Amino acid sequence: MKHFSIVRDERHLIPYIRQARRRRPDLTLFASPWSPPTWMKFPKAYNYGTLVWTQRNLDAYALYFVKFIQAYAAAGIPIRQLHMQNEPVADQKFPSCLWSGAQMRDFIRDHLAPAFRAHGLDTELWLGTLNTGDFAGFPLTVMSDPVARARIAGISFQWDGRNAVQRAHQSWPGLRLMQSENECGDGRNTWAYAHYVFALLRHYLTNGVNAYVYWNMVLPEGGLSTWGWRQNAMVTVDRERRTYALRPEFYVMKHFSRFIEPGAVRLELTGPWAGTSVAFRNPDGRCVVVCDNPLDGPQPLRLRHAGRTLAVALPPASFNTLVF
Repeated sequence: MKHFSIVRDERHLIPYIRQARRRRPDLTLFASPWSPPTWMKFPKAYNYGTLVWTQRNLDAYALYFVKFIQAYAAAGIPIRQLHMQNEPVADQKFPSCLWSGAQMRDFIRDHLAPAFRAHGLDTELWLGTLNTGDFAGFPLTVMSDPVARARIAGISFQWDGRNAVQRAHQSWPGLRLMQSENECGDGRNTWAYAHYVFALLRHYLTNGVNAYVYWNMVLPEGGLSTWGWRQNAMVTVDRERRTYALRPEFYVMKHFSRFIEPGAVRLELTGPWAGTSVAFRNPDGRCVVVCDNPLDGPQPLRLRHAGRTLAVALPPASFNTLVF
């Protein structure tokens, strides 16, 4: 590791993070690699492949993480959490690396956690980001080991991980959970897909997650990635005209982020609109209900809480926030 460096990050990524932190000094960051360095993998490529499973290589990868956390801290950017592998069941043409649940357990328990402890790092270790609904093969396999469990601060899920988050919350109700990557669509940025994103948000929030990460924030028109996948964004930019447009999912995220404050507690809802709504009590005592009317016509909503009744008409195909 004598030649470890974040010079590449210092060209573009670190200045971007610093600008974001100037606007939000309370911004916290987690890191999740898509691939280990190629010299640690077989085959030696960022896309596809696996980590070479030898003691020396595993210790080297743990030290690589240590160096990364230390280098960012030296640059004035603390990394609050490390999610050790982005999408461990993705073997794809973009940077990726396959892991089994047992391998993640062993690496955290025998290599990563001891390395962080030996170097005095307080960065949290998370099991993630899991893109699989295989609850037994990943969360249960890892968390059933008492030593690994003691080292893990939370579990993160994305994509097919939506099918395991409920069981994780039921199994470890005090454990923090995160939705770590919003499903990013096809680049058309339709209102129909925005309603799907609302349903994803509701699914994760009502099944115990403490945070929801949107992907992507800003993209060029059409959202074409370097590997040919068109994706949605909250904001799209027309490079030639130097203009931008707010897309439907911007408004979905605004309904949640504008009114629900950090530290809010989710409230249980019952009734005919409970299946398309989420409610929270903010630290200041105010209640916030975010409701989706996915139907083509206006719909009446009656909200009862603490002896109060609020009656409103939800416009067709609309997102709504009620604060009281």
